Amino acid sequence: MDADQLKTFLEVSRTRHFGRAAKNLFLSQSAISSRIKALEDQLGTPLFVRNRNDIQLTPAGNRLLSHAENILAAWNRARHDVVIEDNKISSLAIAGTPSLWDISLQDWLHKLHHSHPDIVLHGEILQTDDILRRLLEGTLDLGFTFEPPQMPRIEIEQISTVPLVMVSSHENLTPQQALSQGYVMVDWGFSFAITHARHFPALQTPAVHLPLGRVAQEYLLRHGGSAYLAEPTIAGALTAGVLFKVQDAPVIERPAYALFSSEAQPSTIVRAALNLFT
Repeated sequence: MDADQLKTFLEVSRTRHFGRAAKNLFLSQSAISSRIKALEDQLGTPLFVRNRNDIQLTPAGNRLLSHAENILAAWNRARHDVVIEDNKISSLAIAGTPSLWDISLQDWLHKLHHSHPDIVLHGEILQTDDILRRLLEGTLDLGFTFEPPQMPRIEIEQISTVPLVMVSSHENLTPQQALSQGYVMVDWGFSFAITHARHFPALQTPAVHLPLGRVAQEYLLRHGGSAYLAEPTIAGALTAGVLFKVQDAPVIERPAYALFSSEAQPSTIVRAALNLFT
């Protein structure tokens, strides 16, 4: 078994299509088939059910998914460590939820590169559960999320507070008007949902629920309506006069957190990276 086989397996499992996997990996479709066949031969079991235009994971394939991700993460970390030992530079493996990459982490990443240009950096977009698993496995240095877990072996530090503001494609609306005219519910996490319900207890279930602020913003720009969006991401739209703040709507603040394993003291580079949020 080698890393290329596992990468190919993960790409096929993601796309559920040998041709698309080949295109994404810049390989021929026959090379993709050959790698998957070699991996299946080594494991002694089929990993995919191959029906025409319907490729599905077998039970064995489903069981292999998390192992393949862990093996590749450990391999990438090992490669980084070898580079560090040879070149006396630092590495940092990070992961954040999609919303935080959109709002905070990209600017932080630029600051990190400016202050530590020689760092070996590996960044990923993961959901909170996957971030926690990878921190506990030791394949991540830092994770970033809106929802702080209360669990052993995980340290939590608040890095910022993100103001969520109600905006609309229409000007001079009251909150009640905004809620009744194409309101879009954005998934900003469990805490946001509780606070939102407390502010607007009579709100009927919105017709549109979307998973990310940037997706909701694009939806408002194309179709109109209102939603809670992160203030740092809407400055351009407000200046251009294509979105407008809803007057007297409450601002809902969402703390963002950095997570790291408590089993080892934060390294110098981890602490330096966290300090860039202050």
